[in-house]
Amino acid sequence: MAYDFDLYVIGAGSGGVRCARFAAGFGAKVAVAESRYLGGTCVNVGCVPKKLLVYGAHFAEDFEQASGFGWSLGEANFDWATLIGNKDREINRLNGIYRNLLVNSGVTLHEGHARLIDPHQVEVNGQRYTAKHILIATGGWPQIPDIPGSEHAISSNEAFFLKELPGRVLVVGGGYIAVEFAGIFHGLGAKTQLLYRGDLFLRGFDSAVRKHLQEELTKRGLGLQFNADIERIDKQADGSLEVTLKDGRKLLADCVFYATGRRPMLDNLGLENTGVKLDKRGFVEVDDQYQSSEPSILAIGDVIGRVQLTPVALAEGMAVARRLFKPEQYRPVDYQMIPTAVFSLPNIGTVGLTEEQAREAGHRVQIFESRFRPMKLTLTDCQERTLMKLVVDADSDKVLGCHMVGPDAGEIVQGLAIALKAGATKRDFDETIGVHPTAAEEFVTMRTPVAG
Repeated sequence: MAYDFDLYVIGAGSGGVRCARFAAGFGAKVAVAESRYLGGTCVNVGCVPKKLLVYGAHFAEDFEQASGFGWSLGEANFDWATLIGNKDREINRLNGIYRNLLVNSGVTLHEGHARLIDPHQVEVNGQRYTAKHILIATGGWPQIPDIPGSEHAISSNEAFFLKELPGRVLVVGGGYIAVEFAGIFHGLGAKTQLLYRGDLFLRGFDSAVRKHLQEELTKRGLGLQFNADIERIDKQADGSLEVTLKDGRKLLADCVFYATGRRPMLDNLGLENTGVKLDKRGFVEVDDQYQSSEPSILAIGDVIGRVQLTPVALAEGMAVARRLFKPEQYRPVDYQMIPTAVFSLPNIGTVGLTEEQAREAGHRVQIFESRFRPMKLTLTDCQERTLMKLVVDADSDKVLGCHMVGPDAGEIVQGLAIALKAGATKRDFDETIGVHPTAAEEFVTMRTPVAG
């Protein structure tokens, strides 16, 4: 059968665009459908604008610390509208870049909602197109629990478009999005509390990292409430929100921000017209080659619910393009040693196994850990401390995990991720000469294990 396209991609986020561009470069006839915005969550309501807001929030610290270095500053004033306006311009610029990347790669762009008609056919804007392969790359969408008054709460999607900075913010959740936005609102001057139903936020991260960040956020005056959850939200006559907790306490806020999970974005996709199956969490079920239970339909990225990170979606998109259209270059995605950062204030950077994971996997471990006040802060009153930690296999000397809480942690851990991916040992770290004076050199000067 002759198809209109070799590959039809639904969703122009990071993974979909990467797959489409490279498939077209390999000679395939490719189309992409996007109903919302080019670049997906990451570019529009995720990593990119969030990092810009984190930069904005960080200036408060810089102004505080400047006097220690001889700078006399007037009173600093922050304007939310300026930050959001500049952010919007940058996102619009990136949207244009994504459009050019697609079009210049020879990809056909359909701007509209794509719906599956059958395993080889999609409908967009009333037009139907056939394709040998269809890739679902529609990403995820934030979820707000269905509680009384939930309509008064916002998610990360709306946070980027608030008209003004709320005076009092209640952030609900214990994952990296909650922690990051709590730092953003707090750093920009809002009275902020982070509310989480568990004992401690960032479940799955190394326990030393979680506890250290808790200490640092508390020092900064960010309100942390654990083992707490919301029963209902009531809007008051003055526009403020009265939040009733399950233990009966009441809190007042101007903004309630939920970051309690994301669901796969499969709305009105027409999956019922195909044999595509979902797993018990509602994500598209795929095999190791991203093929769904319907042979012609594949899926990648957040919609499959594996590792929900932009660079992972990019790698998955590349793998699909190569396997289908350049098989001699195909290599599977390696999900081991994926580095990641949490752009909290201070930042977290991590790669490899946590101490808990290493012990559970049966490793006899040595732990190397350092906590110190960074050199930059020695001329200031700031008492922030940096944490660096190495998890080492005591038998093979292989470094199993690197963890850091402190300035530029993500930047530092990216380089360490290469070392861990290459199988570096603690001896390799020890024999590497440090860059002095830097915080990063601490990773190659830790000599005495703190635990084993």
